[in-house]
Amino acid sequence: MTTSFPSWADVAADLVNVAAGRAHADCVIRGGKLVNVHTREVLEGWEIAIIKGRFAYVGPDARHCVGEGTEIIEANGRYIIPGLVDGHMHIESGMLTPAEFTRAVTPHGTTTFFHDPHEIANVFGLRGVKLMHDESLLQPINIYTQMPSCAPSAPGLETTGFEISAEDVAEAMTWPGIIGLGEMMNFPGVVNADPQMLAEMAATMRAGKTVGGHYASPDRGIPFHAYAAGGAADDHEGTCEADAIANMRQGMRAMVRLGSAWYDVKTQITAITEKGLDPRNFILCTDDCHSGTLVNDGHMNRVVRHAIECGCDPLIALQMATINTATHFGLERELGSIAPGRRADIILTSDLQTLPIELVMVRGDVVAKDGKMLAECPHLEWPADTRQSVNMGRAKTAQDFEVHAPDGAEQVNVRVIGVVENQAPTKALERMLHVENGIVGGDDSQDVCQIALVERHRATENVINGFVSGFGYKGHMAMASTVAHDSHHMIVVGTSRADMALAANKLAEIGGGVVVYKDGELLACVELPIAGLMSDAPASEVSAKAEFMVKAMEECGCTLNNAYMQHSLLALVVIPEIRISDLGIIDVTKFEKVDLIID
Repeated sequence: MTTSFPSWADVAADLVNVAAGRAHADCVIRGGKLVNVHTREVLEGWEIAIIKGRFAYVGPDARHCVGEGTEIIEANGRYIIPGLVDGHMHIESGMLTPAEFTRAVTPHGTTTFFHDPHEIANVFGLRGVKLMHDESLLQPINIYTQMPSCAPSAPGLETTGFEISAEDVAEAMTWPGIIGLGEMMNFPGVVNADPQMLAEMAATMRAGKTVGGHYASPDRGIPFHAYAAGGAADDHEGTCEADAIANMRQGMRAMVRLGSAWYDVKTQITAITEKGLDPRNFILCTDDCHSGTLVNDGHMNRVVRHAIECGCDPLIALQMATINTATHFGLERELGSIAPGRRADIILTSDLQTLPIELVMVRGDVVAKDGKMLAECPHLEWPADTRQSVNMGRAKTAQDFEVHAPDGAEQVNVRVIGVVENQAPTKALERMLHVENGIVGGDDSQDVCQIALVERHRATENVINGFVSGFGYKGHMAMASTVAHDSHHMIVVGTSRADMALAANKLAEIGGGVVVYKDGELLACVELPIAGLMSDAPASEVSAKAEFMVKAMEECGCTLNNAYMQHSLLALVVIPEIRISDLGIIDVTKFEKVDLIID
């Protein structure tokens, strides 16, 4: 467990004695090229001696550290780089529990990540956070938990299964694996000095920990300055160069993400590659990656490669995924670099541009090699009720998904959620739709289909209907998911109300997940029984089902990149411009409920 790993102070005598040659190392790595992220240089012929999971000697010729029983690892000319660090992400987005998420990402070189379990917080409250925290501490890599700050993310605009209080935050700050406060999504609350938001941040700062930020507004004027004054230390919602620069100028780290569907690196890294600003305050992260991306495409290695493809110097890109992140969380002396005393987390790779991950070591142990996980990833025993979280009441019918027009209307002007490919924000659109027998329908010619939010926490039987554009769906189909950031009700999108009912009822039957229907037939099903968000099945199995789901969406006409992620964010009422919640259609630019049909 992370909590039982000896501190630098605990093993200082061993480190000194090995470095001085008075004792023998557990392991020596030689014959490679060391990437030093402190100085941004490659050091030929430097060798590494490890004792009790930490680096003791890092320098030329470590023969004085070798004795009987010392394991020798030959780098064979490869680069020796620090293990990669993800500064902001959500395990639940991978559809996996912490154990299976670890199994998926470690062979890709991720040795540390900082996760915010606010998805499960919305379903099970502080208890859910504790379960995620506890399983995280069991893993063979370094997992730090950020205490969720906003459940609900926007009070008054949505209803969650549970709520997080300032008292919950203060309690969590005493847990061993809590590193800080998760992203403060309620930025209007901070700007307006909401007592609870300020109390949560104060409890975090008094504990000497980091406050995570989330400023999703395009307004970088006075409200942004007020948000920065509240204490947020970073922001990952930037989408352009100006956002990254604004964040860094306020002393906030620019966390720049490449997730399954968020492609925000290319548009922001020019602040470094073209403007020449100091890269110390630039951090790479993933935010949200589903299991298919993790297993098939990679994790932080994918982000680093992408940054390099966008013109970033490989050594700077590595700094952004190692030492910069460690420094941000106050862990520069603990991890994020290959230097004396730090945790012995390293990667061997034959190329700094394409970054193949050939060997991964965490705390001095080889945990993965050539894409294969070698270490065990212990599972927590999840309580039975965590697999019974889909409570939508009676079975749904096609009539539940009808949108009724004003009497006598032949067509109506409606608000439509406009999906933006590879971006988290949406567009607030308006479209004229036809009315038939008093019911408003979608329109393939305008790429408009229906969306519905089905309440699933308290069995209120509430269904909110609306319209969405951008998926390109054709024919008769429906897609439904109990992953619906952040309130995690059920989101159903479709062109056929009958298929929408089938999809909703199937999710209630299986206890949560994602399903795709076409012409009344089930095309794909990803079971996510834990909180309706995660599976504890092997990552490879969940990934295969997720890939099949993506193909099913394509069969229904969707051509968007990783459109599942777009689907799952349609209820996220803290990212502009327009969303759906269990209370209605929400204008996120004004943070208020609006009518679906425009007079």
